[in-house]
Amino acid sequence: MAILPFFGGEPMMVLVSYDVKTADIAGRRRLRRIAKTLEDYGQRVQYSVFECSVDPTLWVKLKNQLLKEIEPLEDSLRFYYMGKNWKPKVEHVGAKPSLDMDGPLIF
Repeated sequence: MAILPFFGGEPMMVLVSYDVKTADIAGRRRLRRIAKTLEDYGQRVQYSVFECSVDPTLWVKLKNQLLKEIEPLEDSLRFYYMGKNWKPKVEHVGAKPSLDMDGPLIF
């Protein structure tokens, strides 16, 4: 069992990556459900990588949802706890830059 870093109830950045075996229709369904779950909490930054800015309570909820979706003998999830001060730790090069999740939303 992983230990959840504590950031005092403030939002923290968690990078979530997943690898789902899609050889059969059940795997493709799990893949879609995992992506849909993560879309509700964060933004996709690579095909199977999401940045999620969540407080500890929301993180526990999200993680439990993800753990229910995977087939542990076939799929995998990786969680990278980036903390509150995550921006200096990330460098992006190339296409599809991510949105600033803390910045203003302009529609």
